[in-house]
Amino acid sequence: MNIGIIGYGKMGATIEEIAVARGHTIIARLTSSSPDKDWDQLNEADVCIEFTNPASALENFKYCMENGFSLVTGTTGWYDYMDKVERWQEKYHGSFFWASNFSVGVHLFWQINRRLAELMNDQPDYKVSIQEVHHTEKKDAPSGTAITTADQILKAIPDLSGWKLKEDNPGNDEIEIEALREKDVKGTHVVRYDSDIDRIEIKHAAKSRKGFALGAVLAAEFLQGQHGFFTMEDMLG
Repeated sequence: MNIGIIGYGKMGATIEEIAVARGHTIIARLTSSSPDKDWDQLNEADVCIEFTNPASALENFKYCMENGFSLVTGTTGWYDYMDKVERWQEKYHGSFFWASNFSVGVHLFWQINRRLAELMNDQPDYKVSIQEVHHTEKKDAPSGTAITTADQILKAIPDLSGWKLKEDNPGNDEIEIEALREKDVKGTHVVRYDSDIDRIEIKHAAKSRKGFALGAVLAAEFLQGQHGFFTMEDMLG
């Protein structure tokens, strides 16, 4: 495949490494400072992989769908506009693949999270909280992965009303999410259930960006010949 990378930072470079190793060709490497003429390189792309930031993501999505480019995005923080993006996909009959996390390991973590939350629904003495730690360059907080993790718990424990960041003083019926930013942390997520007598905890810690990059490239391969609005659940079955 010919792949265009939108957002050529550390993640973009890792995506290129993985894609080339799998036999693909990178035909464009775009950043926020790329001139308009560089975007014309995408005309040769079979699929674009986008990892940027919430401020520019929507514009990138619309540009790709208007121009008929299949798109994989790992940008988070834009989910309040999910309905709008779905309408664009339908309007332009495009191929759009999004995930709050492309790591296969995280999706296994989420399966454990869902099952644990179901078990804890009958244990009112435990208070659930989430901690996420990322590199200092990450703009949105909490992370998309933490939000997905919280949403899974909320579905399993109806007595909980929502989630809130720790600094916003969550109530007893809300999930507290602590979002920390530390130098060169690839991504760590912890779910804790605390009672007066013990703690139950599950954790996923990324060792490198390669797991996320591989998942994004696999998603790009999955989009070949597809039209629609897809997530990791579609790819992993």
